[in-house]
Formats: sequence, structure tokens, C-alpha cells
Amino acid sequence: MKIESGLVPALYGALAASALLLGALLVMWRPPSSRAIGLVMGFGSGAIISSIAYELIPGSLATGTLLMGVAFALGAVTFFLADWWIDTRGGASRKDIKGAEEGSGLSIFVGSLIDAIPESAILGIGIATGGSISLAFLLAVVVSNVPEGIAGTINLQAAGRSKKSVLLMWSGVVLISAVCAAVGYLYVSSAPEADGRYAQAFAAGALLTMLAEAMMPEAFEHGGKAVGLLTVLGFLAAAVLSAVD
Repeated sequence: MKIESGLVPALYGALAASALLLGALLVMWRPPSSRAIGLVMGFGSGAIISSIAYELIPGSLATGTLLMGVAFALGAVTFFLADWWIDTRGGASRKDIKGAEEGSGLSIFVGSLIDAIPESAILGIGIATGGSISLAFLLAVVVSNVPEGIAGTINLQAAGRSKKSVLLMWSGVVLISAVCAAVGYLYVSSAPEADGRYAQAFAAGALLTMLAEAMMPEAFEHGGKAVGLLTVLGFLAAAVLSAVD
């Protein structure tokens, strides 16, 4: 699927983040059970892990193992520190499926942005370096964003935000995600010396840290042991897409 327009990465970034809006609408229409959300989180986590293993890291290794390792570690540390900062300011519960009244709406919004930016940047950079969209990674992001939108909406409403305010917040995340995907694409495609594979490794470290800190614990807490099987299924689905794409 060749990319001919610089607007296309922005559209894919918006598409991936729009799953957050879908999650919000599900909560407002007919909230799914905590177990169902946990199982979807498990599937999405497996798909993202597969994309990191088969697409992001192999491409980064071409730039050199040491530099890739440094970028990967920096991504993990950066996300860890940013996530810790958000947690201390009321955003710790943004992925809590059951909701927490002590959360801060603004912090939940900023925390969701921190989660979405690496995903969007990877989409744009991947298009610039490979000329096509990674269907496996796009699927992984969309699937994982639905439960995040559900959990975030539950917590935003628990923090006192109206439905209109919640939808506007998620719409803002979608817009910023589109911009981040476009910026990643334009930076790599317009600068001959730019190597997006370092950025991919950085974002991969951030994503893996996010999965370990937030998504996987929440998935197992509410989905039970079956989450293990769903994680494997998500990993396999993304791996097959990576091989076919």
C-alpha cells in the first residue's frame, strides 16, 4: 500500500486514535463488563508486543545494536518518568477500568496523550521509511485504544467531567495524534540525514514500558487467567499480519 500524500500519515494517526472515541461512546451507550475489557486489553497487549518484536526492533537493529539499545532504553526511561509525573498529579487511574473519583480530568487527558504520541509517531515514521502502513501495528494500536478509551472515560466521568467534555477531550487526542503522525512522517521524509529507526526504537521502549506498567496488570486483574491466552492470540494475529504485509 504505497503512500503518495503527506496527509495520509495524519489520517492513519487519527484513525488509530479514534478508537479512544469509540471506547468513550461504548461507555456512554452500553458499558461492557470489566472482564470483557480485560480480555480485549490482553489481546491488544499481545498484538503490540508482536509489532515491537517483529517490526520496530528488527528495523532499528539495522542502525547498530548499541545505538538501538540506547534509544530503546531512553524511550523506556522517558515514558517511566513522564508516567510517574502524571500519576503524582491525578492521572494514575486513567487505565483503571472500575474508575477512581480522586482522579484529575486534565491529568488523565495529558496521560492519554503521553500514551498516544509514541504510537502516532511510529505510524508516521514507518510510512516515511518503508513507504507503506504497517497493518499489524495499526491493528494493535486500534485494539488497545478501545479499552483505554473505555477506562479513561469511566475515570473522566468519575472525576466530574460531562459527556460533552469527555468527547471533546478524546477528539483533542485524535487531532494531536494526527499531527504527531504527520510530523514524524515529514521530519523523516524531508531530512535525508534523518534516520527514523532510532525514533522507532525510542518509541518501542516507551510502548513496552506502558504495557508492563499499566495495560497488562489491569488486563489480568479484570480478565483473569484467560488473558494469557488472549495475549498469545493477539501476538499471533499481529505476527501473521507482519508476515503477510
